[in-house]
Amino acid sequence: MRPTRFVLVLASLLASLAHAQQPAKAPARPLVPLYDAAGVTKACEGVLASARRQVSAMEAKPGGAGIFDEWNRLSISLENVMDSIYLLGEVHPDKAVRDAAEPCLQKYTTFGTELFQNEKLFARVKAAKPATAHQTKLKKDLMDGFEDSGVALPAARRARAKQIFDTLEEKRQVFDRNVRDDPTKVSFSAAEMEGMPAGYMKLHESKRDASGSYVLDLKYPSYIPFMQNAKSEAARKRYYVAKLNEGGAANLDLLNEIFTLRKELAGLYDLPSYADYTLRRRMVGKPEVVTKFLGDVKGAVTELEKKEIEELRAEKAKEQDRPLEATKLERWDVSYYQERVRKQRYSIDQEKLREYFPTDKSIDFVFAISQRLYGVKFKEVKVPTWHPDVRYFDVLDAKTGQFLSGFYLDLFPREGKYNHAAAFGLRNSSRVAGRTPLSALVTNFNRQGLDHRELETLLHEFGHVLHRVLSRVDYVDSGSVKRDFVEAPSQMFEEWARREQPLALFKEVCPQCPQLTVDEIDRLEAARKYGKGIQYARQWLYATFDMTLSTEPQPPLALWKRLESSTPLGYVEGTSFPSAFSHIAGSGYAAGYYGYMWSEVIALDMLTPFKKDMLSPQVGMRYRNAILAQGGQQEELQEVRSFLGRDPSSDAFFAEITGRR
Repeated sequence: MRPTRFVLVLASLLASLAHAQQPAKAPARPLVPLYDAAGVTKACEGVLASARRQVSAMEAKPGGAGIFDEWNRLSISLENVMDSIYLLGEVHPDKAVRDAAEPCLQKYTTFGTELFQNEKLFARVKAAKPATAHQTKLKKDLMDGFEDSGVALPAARRARAKQIFDTLEEKRQVFDRNVRDDPTKVSFSAAEMEGMPAGYMKLHESKRDASGSYVLDLKYPSYIPFMQNAKSEAARKRYYVAKLNEGGAANLDLLNEIFTLRKELAGLYDLPSYADYTLRRRMVGKPEVVTKFLGDVKGAVTELEKKEIEELRAEKAKEQDRPLEATKLERWDVSYYQERVRKQRYSIDQEKLREYFPTDKSIDFVFAISQRLYGVKFKEVKVPTWHPDVRYFDVLDAKTGQFLSGFYLDLFPREGKYNHAAAFGLRNSSRVAGRTPLSALVTNFNRQGLDHRELETLLHEFGHVLHRVLSRVDYVDSGSVKRDFVEAPSQMFEEWARREQPLALFKEVCPQCPQLTVDEIDRLEAARKYGKGIQYARQWLYATFDMTLSTEPQPPLALWKRLESSTPLGYVEGTSFPSAFSHIAGSGYAAGYYGYMWSEVIALDMLTPFKKDMLSPQVGMRYRNAILAQGGQQEELQEVRSFLGRDPSSDAFFAEITGRR
């Protein structure tokens, strides 16, 4: 168990996108075991019992010799079972399977804390003498994991730390379940659907009730197009308020309890806040660096946000034929009027673009880019899966045909499924164990086609998949990277949806599809740049909310009201955004939501070597070897310097967030 992950685990093991491994003598094509509910429980109990036997054997050995390989074997045996159970708990169509995963992951959290509080193993790792630079980094990560789990704390504090880790995982599970299984539906009359594209109407025709009203869920394929296109302001408001209460009021209490416990955890280490506890292991090192960074972001976008809001308010006044001074822009208006401005100013209609980017051909497009850049081939193979929609692909070396790894695609929404977009790591590589990686891409796309934003999302999430399946680290616990770096490769990959050269590949994968002209690509990029002030002011708000709670816990909704009320558009009474803020309920982005923007600084700078040729196999292979293959077995800044040949710069990021890049 890699400590960086287990420290994440310590507050919510297995959150977010990434981990993975498997036994030393694994079959050529490792797959997800398709447990039923009883199988989940049996496999969970079996692997934990086996792991405890392994730990006992490790404890009995003196000194540090061999500890890295022993730890690797332990991590492999656990992740063979646990990472698959975590995935099935989020995507399996059988609720009994999803429910069975939760107590298993709770037990795993308990085991992980026990492991990193094990004084005998701590002594062995401490005594180990690394023989390579990668072992030196692994030892550092393991030692951090032991320290963060409380192995060196006095007995009473150590016991309390364990209780906190267990309780945090329990509360994280309930929070996520409340969001994932939220049954809320919102009904709209046929008149209230005015403005919706024909494709949307056809897609939702089956969702009409006996009275003829359209009954829509809170998932993004329904929600986002509606907010962008529905002419009825009252309808948009009703949908907005429903969406902004997703997860329910109970999640507010859970979030408050979670951050209060985190504060107590930091106090066990005599640290002033959970932000201090967490950020000492991140690229930023300490909260003050984040505070300054967020201040710089706020300063860069404040005036632009105000300017954009005034433009949207003027557009609303124009549409409603009302005096500007009598017109107020509301939060449920923003997406709608941004789309109107983009259509009028740049002649860009996102819904129309679904004809240009059919979903299956969009997958082929992303594959074509990846294969050209990184010297690999993807081969679809029919294998057993957890749902008929799911597809599986081998990753092969383009020259030799050697099997390198594999991944699943689970692209379309269904009841009870994880309702955002993420890459789930199922195995990481281990060169010393001859181990190949495995990942799963989970999204909720429209079956008929993607708009341009969704094409960017597809590239983003597949960037995470590539970071996993092209990993070539020595030890499985070296596969994870710091949370404020993990988004950089995926954010960088979004750029391939925006440029003429890579977009030309769409003609190869779909000759019959309408093709974007150079002028359309330029206008699409101009439209994308529009609204950056509002977009990044919102990102600042999310990150500030997270950092404030991570510094001094307080009732989340009261804090959110105070922060959002200070923004130009204010707070909407009756909404509860924190109820569905799963990013910070789990440990992955707690005291770390700033990481999306921090990673983007690196992502936009790493584009520099690709500028002359975005499909260069030479640059692609250099990037693959310097970044994707390295995982966390080197310091992330070292990897970036290796690829760029210099220290990273923030110039491109600040140009991006102000619409000037």
